[in-house]
Amino acid sequence: MAKKSMKKIPLPAEIVSEILNASPDATIISDAQGIIRVANQAAESLFGYAADELIGQPVEVLVPESSRRRHRELRDSYHNAPRGRPMMSGLEIYGLRRDGQTFRAEVGLNPIETDDGLLVTSTIRSAKTAEDSEAYFRNLLESAPDAMIIIDEKGKIAVVNAQSERMFGYRREQMLGQQIEMLLPERLRKRHRGHRASFAVDPKVRLMGEGMELVARRGDGSEFPVEISLSPVTSDGRKFVSSVIRDVTERKRMEDEIVAARQQAERANKANSAFLAAASHDLRQPVQALSLLNGALRRTVKDERALSMIESQQDSLTAMTNLLNSLLDISRLDAGAITPELEEFPIRRLIDRLSDEFARQAQHKSLEFSSSSTDGIVSSDPNLLAEIIQNLVSNAIRYTEKGGVTLRCIESEGRCKIEVIDTGIGIEDDQLEAIFGEFHQCKTPGASKEGFGLGLAIVKRLGELLHAEIGVESEVGKGSCFSLTLQTVSDVEVLDDDQAKDSPTAAAPSTGLVILIEDDFNVANAWGLLLEAEGYRVAMAESASEATALIDHLDEVPTLLISDFHLLDGSTGVEAVSAIREFFDTEIPAFIVSGDTSKIVKESRLLDNCTLMSKPIDTNRLLNAAGAAIRTGQVPQD
Repeated sequence: MAKKSMKKIPLPAEIVSEILNASPDATIISDAQGIIRVANQAAESLFGYAADELIGQPVEVLVPESSRRRHRELRDSYHNAPRGRPMMSGLEIYGLRRDGQTFRAEVGLNPIETDDGLLVTSTIRSAKTAEDSEAYFRNLLESAPDAMIIIDEKGKIAVVNAQSERMFGYRREQMLGQQIEMLLPERLRKRHRGHRASFAVDPKVRLMGEGMELVARRGDGSEFPVEISLSPVTSDGRKFVSSVIRDVTERKRMEDEIVAARQQAERANKANSAFLAAASHDLRQPVQALSLLNGALRRTVKDERALSMIESQQDSLTAMTNLLNSLLDISRLDAGAITPELEEFPIRRLIDRLSDEFARQAQHKSLEFSSSSTDGIVSSDPNLLAEIIQNLVSNAIRYTEKGGVTLRCIESEGRCKIEVIDTGIGIEDDQLEAIFGEFHQCKTPGASKEGFGLGLAIVKRLGELLHAEIGVESEVGKGSCFSLTLQTVSDVEVLDDDQAKDSPTAAAPSTGLVILIEDDFNVANAWGLLLEAEGYRVAMAESASEATALIDHLDEVPTLLISDFHLLDGSTGVEAVSAIREFFDTEIPAFIVSGDTSKIVKESRLLDNCTLMSKPIDTNRLLNAAGAAIRTGQVPQD
């Protein structure tokens, strides 16, 4: 593309002199050889010369002798590529007066092409104090922590600061007058010219870091990431663009490290969740087998001494189950693997179901147990809420040696408050906050040494998940009252009195055919012994496909289906139950049983007339639920 020539203007000296003398700034016009052609009165006054003394002198006469050689080199370079330069260039420029005094100067340059050749108009101001606007600007420019570059309307660099030199590895004079694209990688320069043209059409402030991935190039050819802010500037009728440039190499490195660390944490969390799901299932399997065998023994052994040993064994199994559940629960909470599944239900239903279990626990220690509830409706996760209550009541029984434990529910002003009150050893005031910490053991004299001190930590964290307020009041030697408070919701349809009496704990006929699908031989054997001891007939399979093959040989419809979730061939209990129901064309009551706590297991809840039971299962509760399901054709609601 041909270089666009500058506009030629005539140069009547008397007119130019009259105009320039009206300017408050020193103005000198010099030719291509650096000879002063015009000097206004302000220039004569600034440099201390009489009228017309400067005309015909080389412009270097106004520069300290030590800088003259360098000034001639810069002047020759400027004449090879003339461009406008605003007064705030950031260059270290000094002027020399006639009396030999030097002063700091700010100089603006404008090239003019005339019939007599190229002339350069220099506008000069003395920067005597920091308060002078140009000097003040220069101080700000030089002290800025970021690189600052100002370009003219042609994209040429007019002003740079010291940080720009350090960032890009060029000397200041190497950048001044050059196209801004010199600071970009070659592959990006054409596109940048297009961006610059678009900006010129609609100039507006662009803040730093507005989602653009920008790359700059140093003098040695190395590239680095940057963020750039742009601001349009007008000076003396000319348009400039001020840019602030920040090297974000270190920040990008830190961001990459954070992303890598987050990805690693996510992978570790997934691995941890997978481990917890597997560990939850595999660790609970042998406990489940022992619990089922213990239940079968209780129903077949008649010797009082043997029954006493079986009861002691059950106590140990219960303690083992509690410890296992606590360790797995705290691990799942740490991994963020527990997500509440909210539903609306009457709180009485949950309190009544748990009360039978608590009554047996209290009876073992010769303690009185009582419970009461309102008919309030709450929106919560019934399983997690039950776990909180179980932990509180189990703790109350553990730390109470005489008297009793009360579980009650009080409703007032739209809030449902569940209280667990005991007549136990009590807790010191200075420990009331600490007891909710992990692995904290109560220091009150007479406190039990059982457990790992995780129960109340789980209560606190599950309470936060359910947005339930946990409270405690206690007096040493008299007992404690733990409470959790939930918001109630509007009434929903609940069981009437006749339906409520038809609960899982009612006496159930021990007859019927149960299909049991379990791929662990020991657990399956224990299941069979327990169910047969109760009077049921049992048909067993190890997978969904085996269960499908089994039903071809049955001459009656099963009364209950019990299946592990994970089966031998990779199938699930959901698939097995669905296949059997489809074959018999009836919605047979079903229990899906699993020690796996992962979300995928919860798909079993999508089946109608089916409940999900977590291992290890209390045999009394299981058999009561089985009896109710066989008698009514519907699984219990909990």
